[in-house]
Amino acid sequence: SVVTDGGGGGGGAAAEERSLFVVRVVQIAVMCVLALTVVFGIFFLGCNLLIKSEGMINFLAKDRRPSKEVEAVVVGPY
Repeated sequence: SVVTDGGGGGGGAAAEERSLFVVRVVQIAVMCVLALTVVFGIFFLGCNLLIKSEGMINFLAKDRRPSKEVEAVVVGPY
């Protein structure tokens, strides 16, 4: 009787241990997915900002170029 009860209790403990293991695995999987989502979100946001900043730099570089009229005026007196 005592051995049978111990065996039954061991089976219940094994089932409980297995369910805890499954819960841990699910938690780890969810955390990995969330971490990857954050990493890729930061990566794509950074790329988008980089592209926008390059566009702004190109826009400012075009604005800073002297116009052809200024070149004509500068070349004229020489």
